[in-house]
Amino acid sequence: MTVVLRVLFGLVLMLGCGLSAAAGKRKVIINDDGFGLMHLALLGSEEVEVLGLTTVSGNTWANRVTAYNLVGLEAAGRTDVPVVPGALHPLVNTELETERWETRYGRLTWKGAWMKEWVEETAQALPRYYGPNDPVEISWGLPRTVPADDIAANFMIRMVRKYPGQVTIIEGGPMTNLALAQRLDPEFASLAQELVYMGGSFNPRQTLDNPIAADFAREFANSPRREFNIRVDPEAARIVSRSPWRKITVVPVDPSTATQLTPELMAKIEAVAPPALAELLEAWPTGFPLWDEIAAAVWLDPSTVKKGEKLFVDYSTDPGAAYGDTLSWRPHYEPGLGEQLADVVLEVDREALETLLIETVSGLAN
Repeated sequence: MTVVLRVLFGLVLMLGCGLSAAAGKRKVIINDDGFGLMHLALLGSEEVEVLGLTTVSGNTWANRVTAYNLVGLEAAGRTDVPVVPGALHPLVNTELETERWETRYGRLTWKGAWMKEWVEETAQALPRYYGPNDPVEISWGLPRTVPADDIAANFMIRMVRKYPGQVTIIEGGPMTNLALAQRLDPEFASLAQELVYMGGSFNPRQTLDNPIAADFAREFANSPRREFNIRVDPEAARIVSRSPWRKITVVPVDPSTATQLTPELMAKIEAVAPPALAELLEAWPTGFPLWDEIAAAVWLDPSTVKKGEKLFVDYSTDPGAAYGDTLSWRPHYEPGLGEQLADVVLEVDREALETLLIETVSGLAN
């Protein structure tokens, strides 16, 4: 073989390996009502290709979530990832109807974008209340970049059709965008590889012995089947739960009560983050359970799951006291109305979870 041929052959091998590595990455869309360590872990993993971030109203309005996502990507040095705005309102539920519901069945602990006051004294600061059409102001400062000229549901449909059987949806907020995508395209769920979502509640218990953990656990003492992401848009959750996904992994509140974003953990993450991101993380509130981060971790490394169960899962849309409550059945006991069998995560390895977060965020500095 001549020198020229050997050089050409080597270039072909190098190019082929590069293409193979890119093709071998696990494709994911992150659909969420905020921007947090879940996003950073997936963005920093060398095994993952994040196709886009889609936003939805939940903890705050979708237009504000979009701004947070843009600023977060700027700080992480990942402005190559598109941010696609999603649903501003739930399918059926409204702020006014939720307030009326509370007069009959009791006050909700957390209402996200609809939150105007704490019912009782709590360690967490009350976020400022905004209406859905108020000018966008966020504590991180306004983004320099702009969102994609697209709609979240359409974007997700287009991606699963472009990469059939290859795209995982990781959901960390209400499921409004997913339900809209399924209704627009009945093949949407079946074309995705997998759905992993943080939502639902089975029987959580306070695990960590500190006042902040007790604040979060109090919500479940008398309402063990209620969880915020589902309660915002139960109709969307029901549509999604009955859609023909190839695989569903449910991360309910239950495993999160044994986790916490402590100042010590945040300091370790800041130490490995790129400078702009580390500066942003310095102002990040701590004390919260690692809700969405568990969803990212169990997908990245299933060995972080210590306990789980296969259950049929659905959500109540009855307008009474159980509106939005989690429904579940062991196989053979489900009503057979389209519920899908899911892998339900009940306990995770906290140390492994924290290690994974530190390692993946460090990838953003490379």
